[in-house]
Amino acid sequence: MKIRISILFHILITLLFVGCQKETSNPLYGSWKSVGYGKYLVLDSINYAFYDHTDISCLPAQKGDISLFDKRMHLQNDTLIITKGTGLYSYTRVKQLPELCFQKLSEDKRNDPEYNFEVFVNTIRNHYAYFELNKIEWDSLYTRTKRNVSTQTTAVELYMIFEELIVALNDNHGYVEPTDEVYQEAEKLDAHSRETDTVPEYGDFQIAQMVADVYLEENMTKDSGLVSWGRTCDNIGYIQLKAMWLFADLQLSKEEIEEKGYVDAYVDTFTKMNEGEYIKKERAGVAKVMDQVIHDLWDTDVIILDIRFNGGGQDAVALEVMKRFNNKKRLIATKKTRAGKGYTQPIPIYLEASSRPYLKPVYLLTSQQTGSAAEMATMATLELKHIKRIGSHTQGATSDALEKRLPNGWYFTTSNEVYLDARGKCYENIGLPVDYDLHYPDDRQTFFRDVANDLEGDQTKVFKGIEVLNAK
Repeated sequence: MKIRISILFHILITLLFVGCQKETSNPLYGSWKSVGYGKYLVLDSINYAFYDHTDISCLPAQKGDISLFDKRMHLQNDTLIITKGTGLYSYTRVKQLPELCFQKLSEDKRNDPEYNFEVFVNTIRNHYAYFELNKIEWDSLYTRTKRNVSTQTTAVELYMIFEELIVALNDNHGYVEPTDEVYQEAEKLDAHSRETDTVPEYGDFQIAQMVADVYLEENMTKDSGLVSWGRTCDNIGYIQLKAMWLFADLQLSKEEIEEKGYVDAYVDTFTKMNEGEYIKKERAGVAKVMDQVIHDLWDTDVIILDIRFNGGGQDAVALEVMKRFNNKKRLIATKKTRAGKGYTQPIPIYLEASSRPYLKPVYLLTSQQTGSAAEMATMATLELKHIKRIGSHTQGATSDALEKRLPNGWYFTTSNEVYLDARGKCYENIGLPVDYDLHYPDDRQTFFRDVANDLEGDQTKVFKGIEVLNAK
């Protein structure tokens, strides 16, 4: 009787792994299943390997040298705990990986639109955290959407179906990244379906720099394209953070940057790294900049911290920034993760203290474009009484993004975590409020244009807010 190659391979791997376990007797080695997140992890004396798992698929996700997990893994009773940024991730031991993890997909299967659709919706069904909050009738939505998918569905059509589903879910961290060819073709179709807009459009960094140029009467910025700082009038310090990522020194070559552009080269590099190591580098990068910023602005009477055009990045970066304004360790939030029909136990998130914090008045500027990790920075201010918020409520995209790949190689994400402030309130969709409301428009480009068309006027409104709040 012939034995299928996949089963034989499975048996050999298991025997080799058991042999390795006996040889090393390290309790960390073996196969593990995540609590939530849909992942399996295999550890041995040399390597780690992650697999993304759904009810119908198990795909290799990432592998590397186990040394990258040094000091970030430990056993707590029978549970493996891995730390990453602000998170603690739990894994329970399993005897072996599911058979799905050893099945090799044919080219046709990997690109089958129906199979990719089912993997996508299975991930959402099992991990999306806001069905109840957003009043989503999932079974009905799934059935309606499935009718549009067949074996004849093109890649562009499948991408647009995914996009429409994300919109229907109101998933603030839902995202699909197809191939460049598919994305460009979808953009062409979208452009044909709407009228040409002749008014100018601004990018986040572009409008941010225009604003910074108005505020910085004394520009102290050096060696940073992500943070601008200096003094404005009346000995007021001004700090503008354009993003909560891109701070890591990833040793990008000049050739890589010229070929792909800085951001694409940066993304290509960090996605190949162990995520914990990457976040560590992000934190170190922003710490170096913020140490210089606070040193330069230490003698100011007030600081304006502007994150109105900051769409987010890494929570660890946000907390490293806000640490400079905190004098003791504080609980600022908790987060829980969708797991099965419920949620994991809430994990506390703390803001660490600075040895030399800036405790004079600080005014945080926010808008509806302040999102994700920038909202973590905003949430921290709820526990810092010397910081007041001016502008408009934040975006309401507080969850982390669960990152996955489809069988066809497309990258996608969904919101699988619920963040609560220190008093247990969730700000998903509604955003974090301000103390002085400037009533910015919800629409991104309308807001950017309003600011760009009257930069001095917008600054005057901010100063008026400071005056009003200071008088209370």
